[in-house]
Amino acid sequence: MSAVGNGNGMKSFTTMWVGQLVSLLGSGLTSFAMGIWVLDHTHSVTRFTLTVVCAGLPGVLIAPLAGALVDRTDRRTMLILTNVGSALCSLALFALLWAGRLEVWHIYLVVACNSIFNTFQWPALAAAITMLVEKAKLGRAAGMLDTANAITTIAAPPLAGLLLALISIWNLLLIDVASFLFAIGSLLLVTIPNPQASAEGKPRKSLWREAGVGWQFIRQRQGLLALLTFFAAVNLVTSMCSVAVLPMARGFASPAGTGLVMSMTGGRYLTRSSISTSSDLTLPPRSGGMISKLMSGRWDCAR
Repeated sequence: MSAVGNGNGMKSFTTMWVGQLVSLLGSGLTSFAMGIWVLDHTHSVTRFTLTVVCAGLPGVLIAPLAGALVDRTDRRTMLILTNVGSALCSLALFALLWAGRLEVWHIYLVVACNSIFNTFQWPALAAAITMLVEKAKLGRAAGMLDTANAITTIAAPPLAGLLLALISIWNLLLIDVASFLFAIGSLLLVTIPNPQASAEGKPRKSLWREAGVGWQFIRQRQGLLALLTFFAAVNLVTSMCSVAVLPMARGFASPAGTGLVMSMTGGRYLTRSSISTSSDLTLPPRSGGMISKLMSGRWDCAR
């Protein structure tokens, strides 16, 4: 699948990126606020950790099928549907909080559903970028995504902590819903071309077979398999440490202070994004997606 280079490609990507940035900020507010809510209402690090498990495990289980399904679906449609689904998750939390009926198991369920939507969203976003941005600008586009992650990691926790002292938590959830609507609006303004089906994609196979083709592609490339194994090991180790940061900070600080502690982890994103966005990279064939994953820090779980 080759990128479609046209005069409006980078402009369309920038429009989509702005919507994604706003959506990430809204989700960052909700993520921090709900973490504080679980800790303050249960005083249990174990229950807080279960929310982290629910945020990751469903996505891991369905990830092999997500890419195959994204390949069968219009990219923009998939991105819009996933944003709608995530917005409904935030609305569900808002309704339960407003009614005074929110329980921890509700958060587990909503977080798990949101994880599924995100699992479909990121492959669709990556596929859309390769169709919009010229190959020589893929590094810059990946750096812009990393910048969005950096801004979210640095700004969302302290901003959420400050807002929790000024407004109610359900107002934060409404801000999150509004951010998803903004992202949907930005997607409606762009046109994302669909790729031509490869020889392997004709005729269509079952989802399981297409997922198997993806695994076979990885297994036949020992360097790629080794890289993914390394990333998995890093994820395992960093997850053990990162899950303890918020409960530890909340033990001695206010929500605003806890937010400042959490924001300290965003510096590494700014370093990577400033390097990758400062110059255009000329990428050899098939390396665009790889470098995009590396530069966007998708393997770094210590957010």
